[in-house]
Amino acid sequence: MASPELSTRYAAPLRTAPVLELCDLSKRFGDVLALDRVSLQVSAAELLAVVGPSGCGKSTMLRAVAGLLAADSGEIWAGGRQVAGPRTFVPPERRNVGVVFQDLALFPHLDVASNVVFGLRRRDRGRQQRVREVLDLVGLDGLGQRFPHELSGGEQQRVALARALAPDPSVVLLDEPFSHLDRNLRTLVREHTVQVLHAAGATGVFVTHDQEEALAAGDRVAVMHAGRLEQVDVPEQVFHNPTSRFVATFLGEADFVRGERVGDRAHTAFGTLPVTTPGVGPCQVMLRPHEVAMEPADSGSGVVVRTEFRGALVLHHVRFADGSTLRGVRPHSSPLAVGTRVRVRPLVDHPLAVFAA
Repeated sequence: MASPELSTRYAAPLRTAPVLELCDLSKRFGDVLALDRVSLQVSAAELLAVVGPSGCGKSTMLRAVAGLLAADSGEIWAGGRQVAGPRTFVPPERRNVGVVFQDLALFPHLDVASNVVFGLRRRDRGRQQRVREVLDLVGLDGLGQRFPHELSGGEQQRVALARALAPDPSVVLLDEPFSHLDRNLRTLVREHTVQVLHAAGATGVFVTHDQEEALAAGDRVAVMHAGRLEQVDVPEQVFHNPTSRFVATFLGEADFVRGERVGDRAHTAFGTLPVTTPGVGPCQVMLRPHEVAMEPADSGSGVVVRTEFRGALVLHHVRFADGSTLRGVRPHSSPLAVGTRVRVRPLVDHPLAVFAA
């Protein structure tokens, strides 16, 4: 934490608040509105995954929180103190915010211990003890004298995380932290990183463009699009009950079936389906491929027009007489050939997301 003198000089007084709070944050680069009145709260020991397509503003938001750029308007509160606002801008080194950069930014001429100690202020007591503590926490005990080039990619990632955690920051920010790793290693390192952050009781925000990664690692997921937060909720809600068609299609494959909504039910060509939002009138019901069953039938209303082998499962594209299409999966051991006529039915054990037609 910053000393009382620095806090008085650089930031507003303490207040009871979430560990991280963004209030109407905006940032423009020329004609591009990168952040459009973004508001967000992150609780203590929570890991928030921010996911969105390239250029949606997620990295800009992270850089604003870190103090690496100034927002045009709005406020940022970290650790109960205002670090950015109309009359406040706390420099990055005084925000008590840890950052793990996409390229890790390790010093190649310094050994592991020296890289980690770089995150601590010179006047901090027990610096070497703290270095030993965080290296043990991230599973690098005994490797303090090695240099970055002597480590694997996963071990380098752990060094960067240890350096970010060393000062005991109020918030740890991770910017696409696993993108430089191959897929299998990325999964292992991600799981270890999440375990370390939870073990440290750290509050974390990590940015990713990988939807599966966001759903697997985040306590909550914030879906960003065109500078705005489209939805912030637990992974199950953003996946099964998206608040917009963008969220629905960005977080996984989704098709939309025409129907007529009456209360909490929708009448469709595939039967009457329960929906999440009651209403009346034309609608579109979201169905994901794993919610669709299809069986070969001469009297079926659909025809398989394309298949995609995905290892354990085969994705089938089915077209109907009105030109609409629907996707469904079957085990790799029982795929259907292109041209097969099929009967389709939804596998529904929960209300489905519904949108206005």
